Amino acid sequence: MERVSPGGVRALLRRFELAPKKGLGQNFLVDRNILVKIAESCEITGEQYLFEIGPGVGGLTKELAQRCRGILAVELDTRLAPMLSELSRETANLQVIFNDVLKIDIETEVRDTFGVSALDSYKVCANIPYNITTPIVFKLLEQCPHMKSATLMMQKEVGARLMASPGGKDYGRLTIMAAYYAEVEHVTDVSRNCFYPRPEVDSMVVRLTPRHQPIAWVRDETAFKEFVRNAFQKRRKTILNIASQFFGCNKTDTGARIEGVGLQTQLRPENLSVTDMIRLVNAFSSEQCTEK
Repeated sequence: MERVSPGGVRALLRRFELAPKKGLGQNFLVDRNILVKIAESCEITGEQYLFEIGPGVGGLTKELAQRCRGILAVELDTRLAPMLSELSRETANLQVIFNDVLKIDIETEVRDTFGVSALDSYKVCANIPYNITTPIVFKLLEQCPHMKSATLMMQKEVGARLMASPGGKDYGRLTIMAAYYAEVEHVTDVSRNCFYPRPEVDSMVVRLTPRHQPIAWVRDETAFKEFVRNAFQKRRKTILNIASQFFGCNKTDTGARIEGVGLQTQLRPENLSVTDMIRLVNAFSSEQCTEK
C-alpha cells in the first residue's frame, strides 16, 4: 500500500526526503479503487505501449505497467528521480524520462524508447497538472496522430468544459476543438478526498478517442481553428459581427452567407455546435468576400 494510500505516500515521501510541490500541481492519487478503475478504463492490451504523463510517486504507473507491453512515463520534477528509479528496477517494462511533456515529440520518444520503427498505435494515460491541462489536451489531439486513446484525469471544471453542450456557460473553444478531433467520454468523477495533499477542487476522468473520419469536411482547417479561437475571445458578440470582422466581409454579404448555411446571424459562438462552426467557416472559404 506504499504508493496507494495516504499514509503510504507520506511515508514514501519521507523516506526520500520529499514534499509535494504546489507549483507543479502535485496532488497524488491515493485511492486504490480509483487507480484500478482508471487503469482498467484505458482498456490496454498486453501488446500495446502506453505513454503516461506525470507519474508522480507511481501509484497509477504500477497499475498501468501490469496491463501493457511497455510504459514510458514522462516526469518534470527531477527530485522524484530516485523514487522512480526504484520503481523502474521493480517494474521491468517501465521507462522514465525527465522532461517537459509540452516540449517533446511524444511519438518519437515512444518509438526510440521501445526500439520500434513504426508506431501503429499506443495509448496515453495521465493525471494532468491542473495548470497545464488545456495545452496538454491540444498537444495530444493535434500532434499525436497514432494515439489510439487518452484517458485523462483533470480538474472537474475542465472536464465539464470538454463535455459541455452548446448554449451552456462551460461551452467554448476547448469543447469544439475536442469534439472536432475526438469522441469524448466521461469515465468517473474523483473526489478531492482521494488525493494527498488534498486539492481545493474535485476531479474528473475523461477518455478521448481520436476520430477515424472527420466529424465533417473542412475546406480550410487553419481558418477553422483560427475562427474558433477568435470567436470565443469575443463570445458576447454575434456571429454576424465576428465573421464580418474576421473574414473582412461587409455585413450584407456576411449575413447572406450565414443564413445560406442555415444559421441565424444573431446567434453567439456558444450557440453553435462543431458542425455549425464548420459550415459557417466553409461558407467563407469557398469564394472571395465582398469587402467592407
